[in-house]
Formats: sequence, C-alpha cells, structure tokens
Amino acid sequence: MSYDGVSMVDRLSKYFGRLLEAWLIVLMVALTVIVVVAVIFRKLGNSLSWYDEVASIMLVWVTYYGSALAALRRKHIGFDGFLLGLPDGPRKAAFILSEVLIIGFFVLFTWGGWIVFQVLEGDGLVSLPWVPQQIAHSVIPIGGIVFIIAELLSLPAAWRAVSTGISLEHEEIEEEIRAAQREQAR
Repeated sequence: MSYDGVSMVDRLSKYFGRLLEAWLIVLMVALTVIVVVAVIFRKLGNSLSWYDEVASIMLVWVTYYGSALAALRRKHIGFDGFLLGLPDGPRKAAFILSEVLIIGFFVLFTWGGWIVFQVLEGDGLVSLPWVPQQIAHSVIPIGGIVFIIAELLSLPAAWRAVSTGISLEHEEIEEEIRAAQREQAR
C-alpha cells in the first residue's frame, strides 16, 4: 500500500525519525543547560553536587536514542562492500541472518534492561536520592525497544537496496559526486 509512491512503512519511518530527532534535541539542550549552569555555579564557588551524575545519565540517553536514530537511517558501520560482493542468493541470506541477529540481540538487550529496571525498584540516585534509579535506567529497555522499531522500520528500504545491489553506505557519497558533477557542468 502506497500513497504518492511512498509506502506506509516509509512514512512511519520518516515520522519516527522526526520524533527521535526532536527527543534528541530536547536531551542535548537540557544537557547543555545543565552543564552551563553547573559551570556558572562552580565559578561562583557553589558547585552543584548532582550535575555530574545527571549529566552522565543524560549523555547515556543521548547515546542510546542517537544510536537508534542511526539504525533507523542505516548509518551504523556495516559491511556493504562484502555483502554486495556476494551473489544474489547468498547476499540476501546474509542480510536476513544479520537482521535476525541484530533484532535478536536487542530483544535480549531489552529483556535484560527490563530485569535491571525491576531490580532497581526503590533505589534513588546517589546525589539526588529522591529521584528513582529506574528513571535513569529506563533508557535500557526503552532504548532497546526503540532500536528494534528503528530496525524494523528501516528494513524494507534496506531489503530493496540489498536486493538490487545498491550500497546504502555509499549512497551519500555518490549523491555528492553527482551534485559536484552537475555543478561543474554549469
């Protein structure tokens, strides 16, 4: 099912990417504000006891959600050159195997994160004991789920590329080359 040549999965992927981008912007702005405020307080001789722990947690959150965004855009390091060097059948089989392994890993990752989340019930942060540890560590199971969603949403486009022998890793480079060639032709 498509609308104007764009499938529903591609549209969902686009909107999910925008949601992740917005969340990452919020996290990065908040992290920046916390660090700047902490520096100002330190310069005034009144250091904040909690900023280091909170900033570290937020940096972890940026890493998890940023990695999911990279997965959605298929920007993680891969082996396209090796994969595309294989004949069609083995290439598709290797792609399917890699996707099963990646999603399987994140299913286990999410499950382990959920166990950690439950174990931490009732514990607070060291510097802010009234803030539950579960909030800080919720990024593990949630990040795992977000990564699985990102992987599944990007799967159809990646499958089309692998099936036709197109490298997703080199797509941007090739586009830049085409743009430079168009510019030189003018």
